[in-house]
Formats: sequence, structure tokens, C-alpha cells
Amino acid sequence: MISKSICVYCGSRPGQNPAYTEAADALGTAIAREGWRLVYGAGDVGLMGTTARAAQNAGGDTFGVIPTHLMDLEVGKTDLTRFIITETMHERKKVMVMNADAIVVLPGGAGSLDEFFEVLTWRQLGLHGKPIVLLSVDDYWAPLTALLNHVVDQGFADESLLGFVETAASTSDTITALRRALS
Repeated sequence: MISKSICVYCGSRPGQNPAYTEAADALGTAIAREGWRLVYGAGDVGLMGTTARAAQNAGGDTFGVIPTHLMDLEVGKTDLTRFIITETMHERKKVMVMNADAIVVLPGGAGSLDEFFEVLTWRQLGLHGKPIVLLSVDDYWAPLTALLNHVVDQGFADESLLGFVETAASTSDTITALRRALS
């Protein structure tokens, strides 16, 4: 029985630092070992594919959501426990968040940032209370956390915004943060 579901946002590319792929592999494995379900963008490329294959190899439950227009580009991973195809990106993001208890953001590009800012905004507006963890492999998310502090310092958000996001330096720190937040 699945106790919790963890939505993972991450790159559809592996990035230049091999540590990103290692973290994606470790995170997928750890999610499965915790007995949690992986919820992600259903791609079989980049960090997305690495995270999903690791979860599968560790015996984990996988829930993927992909829009029709990305089936070829992101190589839709149809061998997941549950595979959902949506019409739009907006539907994809909504289905992913609705089926998750927490969000983890691995290194990624514009798509990962879009997903992160949407769930952060929804949290700020009180639309959900789910924990959000930035897995900042080799300080990847340091510029983002600096930007969030800048937004608060300049008066465009209340300081409470910073409390909606936890930054973790490693997969083990991420799992510890999730255990704490989900207990």
C-alpha cells in the first residue's frame, strides 16, 4: 500500500554535471524504498527518465502525466504503474499536484522553474499546504533561493513565502525533510 506520493519536477535533459543524474537516480530509489509513489512528467529522457527508472528498479509505484504534444519529444514512458495523457501542460501540472502529497524539485530548466513557481504561488495563495523541497545538487538552486530572498527584501512578497520552500543539499536530506513534513 502506498502511503504518500511525491511529485518530482526535473529536467528533460541530464544537464552537464553528472551529480544531477546521480541525485535523480538516488531520489527515485529512495522514494521507492520509503514505500512512496513517484509522480512525475512521464518522460523517459533526462533526469525525468533516470528518476522513474530508478524508482521502478527499486520496486516503486510510478505515476506519470504527459501532454499529447510531448509524447515524442519527452519519449512518453508507457511502462509506468499509471500513465496519463493530458491535452495541455496546464492539465498535466494540475493532475500531478492533485495526486501528490509533497513536491521535490531537482535541477532543471524553464519547465521545472515554471512548475516550481506555480506550486509556490498556489501555496502562497492557500490553494495547497504541500511541502516543497528544492534538491540543490552542488548548489544548483542557490541563485533561485537568492532571488526568492530578493523578492521578499524588495517587498513583493511576505517573508512567509520563504517558509514554503525548504532547500536540501542531498537526497538523504531531502528524504529527511519529506519524512518530517509528511509525518
